Amino acid sequence: MKDLIIKKPRITEKSGIQAEVAGIYTFEVTEKANKKNVAKAVKELYKVTPVKVNITNLPAKIVFTRGKTGRKSGVKKAVVYLKKGDKIEFV
Repeated sequence: MKDLIIKKPRITEKSGIQAEVAGIYTFEVTEKANKKNVAKAVKELYKVTPVKVNITNLPAKIVFTRGKTGRKSGVKKAVVYLKKGDKIEFV
């Protein structure tokens, strides 16, 4: 079940800084995911207990590249807050 909830970590410049400084990690999750499921999946996968979980939907966007229009798919994003001292290693 945990593999079905969390798709992958969302690694960006901002999320990397937040992870180092404040212990805040960002994941892409399935459309059916909710806060409790994400917290449970993080606990099982990474052996750390989240303090707080926020979930947001990023909408699909229309992009224009090389004279052609395209579409970037939307995604559901979960932001997981850990207590001070806890870390998640992405290897």
